[in-house]
Amino acid sequence: MPFRLLVPLGLLCSLLPLHQGAPGPDGTGPDPAYYSFSLTLIDALDTLLILGNVSEFQRVVEVLQDNVDFDIDVNASVFETNIRVVGGLLSAHLLSKKAGVEVEAGWPCSGPLLRMAEEAARKLLPAFQTPTGMPYGTVNLLHGVNPGETPVTCTAGIGTFIVEFATLSSLTGDPVFEDVARVALMRLWESRSDIGLVGNHIDVLTGKWVAQDAGIGAGVDSYFEYLVKGAILLQDKKLMAMFLEYNKAIRNYTRFDDWYLWVQMYKGTVSMPVFQSLEAYWPGLQSLIGDIDNAMRTFLNYYTVWKQFGGLPEFYNIPQGYTVEKREGYPLRPELIESAMYLYRATGDPTLLELGRDAVESIEKISKVECGFATIKDLRDHKLDNRMESFFLAETVKYLYLLFDPTNFIHNNGSTFDAVITPYGECILGAGGYIFNTEAHPIDPAALHCCRRLKEEQWEVEDLMREFYSLKRNRSRFQKTMSSGPWKPPGTFSSPENHDGAREKKPAKQRIPLLSCPSQPFTSKLALLGQVFLDSS
Repeated sequence: MPFRLLVPLGLLCSLLPLHQGAPGPDGTGPDPAYYSFSLTLIDALDTLLILGNVSEFQRVVEVLQDNVDFDIDVNASVFETNIRVVGGLLSAHLLSKKAGVEVEAGWPCSGPLLRMAEEAARKLLPAFQTPTGMPYGTVNLLHGVNPGETPVTCTAGIGTFIVEFATLSSLTGDPVFEDVARVALMRLWESRSDIGLVGNHIDVLTGKWVAQDAGIGAGVDSYFEYLVKGAILLQDKKLMAMFLEYNKAIRNYTRFDDWYLWVQMYKGTVSMPVFQSLEAYWPGLQSLIGDIDNAMRTFLNYYTVWKQFGGLPEFYNIPQGYTVEKREGYPLRPELIESAMYLYRATGDPTLLELGRDAVESIEKISKVECGFATIKDLRDHKLDNRMESFFLAETVKYLYLLFDPTNFIHNNGSTFDAVITPYGECILGAGGYIFNTEAHPIDPAALHCCRRLKEEQWEVEDLMREFYSLKRNRSRFQKTMSSGPWKPPGTFSSPENHDGAREKKPAKQRIPLLSCPSQPFTSKLALLGQVFLDSS
């Protein structure tokens, strides 16, 4: 493509080198809480590898090991710490070997970045100790939940843990992380209204809704995203069924002319006829369930807003066709670019590349300053704010690059892979199908099967290997017998399991063989980037 190199040339400079914290474009310091655990370093680490900057990835890994400490007296967002820190560390851990980092014995079931991710996640666990199992929104990393902490948490802050926490449980063998994430998801599901919608904020102590606006945007968005991505990552039929039920209600009550409005969760009446920039993830999510036509129509609506302003304002009044007062800014969010990347992988439609080109040109022209890329404070006059969000490096740059780089390892179709020996047997990694968390940190779904500690799964592998060698040995004996004498029935051959008191055969169980591809539990087919195409049959 003629503009393919615009991304690395225009944006890569912002990553060289990376600094701790998230300084503003004038070089002033970031929020102290984020600085304390090097948020930008962690959040942008896997971006370095995806863009091919291996040496900087290796250097940052060393910096993190030497400097990051989570045992600090800081009040941290449970949601943000999970998606940015836990997710970023897990992704970097799983990509370490590809980046040329010397990994320790037992990887990916052990390693310094994994231990850091586990430590950070354990700091969040006190937030889940509520009567409902739904977490508080903030936790002190040293002391746990503050006594006066508000019990009101947004929906996304409750339902956005299953990707990171299930991955962590699979790699460490500790089920507590996945368990608390699943309980939180189920409590939200049980709290939906009679018409199938969820509100925006809920009291985690009582389970009562505090904000009853229902939509797909801010405060709710990644809850829906994690039902789909959790279903794909974990091959979980129930999570997908939950999302599809929500999807029906969302279509019935919030969709108007391929826009999605905000409605009252119990009545379905419109409460806010606005489009929020955070909603632009929705076409990408639709593509993951194979709903390409609806995804493209909604995407094109959002793209018209981009072309009107050179970015997406935080709020856009749909009837008036203009920004909402005090919501005119664009902090270089990734959501529309994310959807373009998913849809381009699914369709190859060149319109999606045009959005990518427009995004690169807008960001370069409007927001580039001496020390980085500044948040656009007002899209009407392109005034800038003195800050650069870490998600610009973690997500926006990454999705732009992947949109224009069809040969990136993230897009692997399974034609190449790495075989890794773990304490639990051989494991295949890097074959593709990466699942991005909501902060664009890619998780290799195959890694979740590398560190199984369940005894019956070890038996499964042993049984499969014995069967393989038994068949191989029988075939060899059969060929030898055919060449040297009369044929004998297969039953006359001795089975290797029957010699010298071999262990008693265990009762048969219905298990998915670990050495074969698990069947999809819902009618669909898995393709690149976790893309799911529904079966036409």
